Amino acid sequence: MMLRNPVGLQNFSTGYSKMKKIFTIIILFLLSSQLFSQRIKDIVYLTGENSEQVIGYGLVVGLAGTGDSQRSSFTIQSVTSMLKRFGITVPPTDLRTKNVAAVMVTSILNPYLKEGASFDVLVSSLGDASSLLGGTLLMTPLSAIDGQVYGFAQGSVSVGGYDIKTSTGSRVAKNHSLAGRVPRGGVLKLPLHTKSLSTQEISLFLNAPDMTSANNVANAVNLQFGDNTALAVDAGEVKVKIPSERQNNLVGFISELESLPVQVDYTAKVILNERTGTVVAGNNVRIQPVTISHGNLNITIKSFPIVSQPNAFSNGTTEVINNLVPYVSQDSSNVIAIQGASNVQEVAAALNSLKVSPKDIIAIFQALKEAGALIAEVIII
Repeated sequence: MMLRNPVGLQNFSTGYSKMKKIFTIIILFLLSSQLFSQRIKDIVYLTGENSEQVIGYGLVVGLAGTGDSQRSSFTIQSVTSMLKRFGITVPPTDLRTKNVAAVMVTSILNPYLKEGASFDVLVSSLGDASSLLGGTLLMTPLSAIDGQVYGFAQGSVSVGGYDIKTSTGSRVAKNHSLAGRVPRGGVLKLPLHTKSLSTQEISLFLNAPDMTSANNVANAVNLQFGDNTALAVDAGEVKVKIPSERQNNLVGFISELESLPVQVDYTAKVILNERTGTVVAGNNVRIQPVTISHGNLNITIKSFPIVSQPNAFSNGTTEVINNLVPYVSQDSSNVIAIQGASNVQEVAAALNSLKVSPKDIIAIFQALKEAGALIAEVIII
């Protein structure tokens, strides 16, 4: 005997199925809203977080004949002065500096580094050396713009490439061998002067000032810590009042503040690199309905050598005439109507339908901007 399913049970099952779909849609919506969110710590810096740039002049030794030549007189002077500090006097005319290179050493110091902390430094050739591969940076003082020495750098230079030349003029190279890095080669001797954070109020400064992004940051902070906690002063600054119950643990409050997700708004931009043919379009780029016709003009010049041979006993010479004949051909192109594109995927699909090279896409983007059909800022680098 089969039991029929009660009507109430069927209604409950149908209602549960609908509710399940509704909850699924809500969850997907919430996930999509957080898809392009960024943490506050990734888009702002706090009051007093002023990094310090340092620079120094040093010598890289131990090169395999790829250092500076005699034309780099400052390298010879530097080696002479260094040897005098060790009690060795050598006439500059007797020095050969092919194993030494003069370099500039640079770095950016984190404001929270303490005395004795290590940091990476960049090393760049100053003279006419051909490679810094295998070299060692000698102790170099690093000073800021005020002349204060904050630390010293020393260690093996990591180049990540090579440049090998032979006496016959042949050359094999990979990457750039005249600039390298000394990992953890710098040591801080004097801590940076940073402003202590106030326990009453702090300011968040946006790395990329934007009115919408600043307002979103303020709204996210107020949602987490209460109304009137944060106020967007302008496009680049958001002031945050520290709640009284959190003033005893300022680090914990800032850590929680920095972890809040925020929707960041960016201006629609298209970056064009004409040297490499690279095209990068932002998420907010739009294209209005437009008609595009694009074709390539190909010019080929072929060589047809003609040899003129004189008759026997004419005392003439053989002449070779290089006859150059140009040929011109133009690719047939169809007129393509783009019905508009409202996101990056549609922009890419519309341009891919033209079946053109990146160089041609750059020209098309420039023409679209001139025609007013491209809703984005075009930046050429």
